[in-house]
Amino acid sequence: MNTILIIEDDRKLNDGIRLSLKKDSISFIQCQTIKSAREVLNKNSIQLILLDVHLPDGNGLDFLKELRQKYDMPIIIITSNNSELDIVVGLELGANDYITKPFSLMVLRARVEVQLRQQNLSPAQYVTDTFNFNFDKMLFFVQGISVELSKTEQKLLRILIENKGATVKREYLIDKIWDGDSEYVDEHALTVSIKRLRDKLEYEAKNREYIKTVYGVGYTWTIM
Repeated sequence: MNTILIIEDDRKLNDGIRLSLKKDSISFIQCQTIKSAREVLNKNSIQLILLDVHLPDGNGLDFLKELRQKYDMPIIIITSNNSELDIVVGLELGANDYITKPFSLMVLRARVEVQLRQQNLSPAQYVTDTFNFNFDKMLFFVQGISVELSKTEQKLLRILIENKGATVKREYLIDKIWDGDSEYVDEHALTVSIKRLRDKLEYEAKNREYIKTVYGVGYTWTIM
């Protein structure tokens, strides 16, 4: 399930966007302000953001800069600012696409689907100064040291990395890791899997917290 965050203060347009993009594989969270969007992002895993530039409590481009310091999900700017300079600035600040008002909802839907397809291409390899993970070959190294991960731990790690910087809800993890059999899985199983994964990754990484617990909500992979 992909979750789209719509940040648009025009309620009619906000609702129109949601209705035009509606499908079984997509859920929506709607905001009219930057403040409420920040609260949503702190508590939810978001796969794509539609961001208006003119918002009642701030400038969307300033918020875009803030978002790019924490998140890497696709962001599509929706605005009435249609000069070439506005478009260039938006893209240079980190927007994946830029759509000017008034726009065709059909065109918006097509562009959203393109971004979601690209977002849903799972990374086969993840490399940082500390980690080198190859999910296809099932090879995992922490500071050059090989680490053995169970199939459950591999699934868990991959989901967290695919959503790095965002909080992934416990219910979502349970559903994805245990293939939809969440009603038969004790939530304690996820807690145990997280602990085992942390023990394997963070012990060798000088006990730094790479998997952060967001109490009552879920977990976040903290390295962008």
